[in-house]
Amino acid sequence: MVIEVKVPRLPESVADATLVTWHKAPGDTVERDENLADLETDKVVLEVPAPQRGVLREIRVEAGSTVTSGQLLAIFEAASEGAAAAPAAAAKQPAAVAATQPKATPAAAPLADRNAGKTGPAVRRLAAEQGVDTATLKGSGPQGRIQKSDVVAAPVTVTRPAAVPEPAIAGSRSERRVPMTRLRARIAERLVTAQQTAAMLTTFNEVDLSEVMSLRSRYKEAFEKQHGARLGFMGFFIKAAIEALRRYPGVNASVEGQDIVYHDYYDIGVAVSTDRGLVVPVLRDAERLSLPAIEAAITEFGRKARDGALGMEDLVGGTFTLTNGGVFGSMLSTPILNPPQSGILGMHKIQERPMVVDGQIVVRPMMYLALTYDHRIVDGREAVQFLVAIKETLEDPARLLLGI
Repeated sequence: MVIEVKVPRLPESVADATLVTWHKAPGDTVERDENLADLETDKVVLEVPAPQRGVLREIRVEAGSTVTSGQLLAIFEAASEGAAAAPAAAAKQPAAVAATQPKATPAAAPLADRNAGKTGPAVRRLAAEQGVDTATLKGSGPQGRIQKSDVVAAPVTVTRPAAVPEPAIAGSRSERRVPMTRLRARIAERLVTAQQTAAMLTTFNEVDLSEVMSLRSRYKEAFEKQHGARLGFMGFFIKAAIEALRRYPGVNASVEGQDIVYHDYYDIGVAVSTDRGLVVPVLRDAERLSLPAIEAAITEFGRKARDGALGMEDLVGGTFTLTNGGVFGSMLSTPILNPPQSGILGMHKIQERPMVVDGQIVVRPMMYLALTYDHRIVDGREAVQFLVAIKETLEDPARLLLGI
């Protein structure tokens, strides 16, 4: 049975995609759900799975082409039930000739495809760049899934292909030109749009994290043992941000034409850095989640981002965003809005500094906070009070329990 392999239905917010690479060639035998190709959209990399066990007969779209929902990509021939799929050339041979010829050895699958069920697109790409055969790896992730860390730690087993042109010899004054990925181009477009359409302003404050760090130190082992999730800082910041957003709803609003849309729910975006660029998975209805549930969701976002497994549903929407440059050592920054949101909170490196407390100089773990907001709908007073509310909550976490 001949089957047409088409581009999966793309979300309404995504007009098209780029066919990044084919993992199979015409004539290759393929198992059901084995990945045939990678499609890169503005937000994620999507896999095109084989509809059934069979043979890929014909490729209709070359790698690097732009495709749209429902477009024909390839022709696939399903294997008859209970029979192994065979290449077309072998099927056409006379029976007597085929019987006298030695059995052909199937062509080796591409390195990044031999563990297709246990690897995501980002892992396969990294394996190809590093020259690592994933068939030799034992995955450390759930259900034996291969992680990027497994690839990085593995010995090189093949000659490493050049993913980008090799750097020029010193002093040669050569240049390298590499096309932007769709994700990088989309990030650039959205950042420019934010600069051009919103009246962005940033206000700063600093927070003493002594109490939060003391709580973490006392309860992190019991927390992880009981809930199976690491007790980090992001959960405290998300909880504090939600309380501040309740008091100052303009920071959780957005502009649509001449209207201000106030959101009575809190879909919190958490910026995550990946090899492909910055992505912002969204924590839906975060106000309904407990601290353990928030920490578990953030851990899962991190795993998905590393494996290239974030879906479109993870990335659309969001009413407010948190970004943590402190994990890279940033002391201070002015984050750019994620349109159409009207606020983004920048977290930074925790550093011990001398502070004056009750007339005494003491050393405290301090962090600078930065709130960038859309001045069209958020006044300076409201923005400052929003940051102060977060500061007060984090410096006295009992407020979260008491609701004050």
